[in-house]
Amino acid sequence: MKRGLWMIFRWPLLIAVVSGFGLVAALLGDGFYDLLSWLSLGIPLVLIGWVWARLPRSGER
Repeated sequence: MKRGLWMIFRWPLLIAVVSGFGLVAALLGDGFYDLLSWLSLGIPLVLIGWVWARLPRSGER
């Protein structure tokens, strides 16, 4: 199955954009910006946990 570059890099690119937004929001101000930065920097961690939970275990068949 041949995949284009967009199919390969769309999720990493989206995660990078969301993380970059979170870093910029953390630098811009306090209050609401802190909330935005925490949420946007937490999204990649939630995605990592979700993918890790879906991985097959070596002992399962």
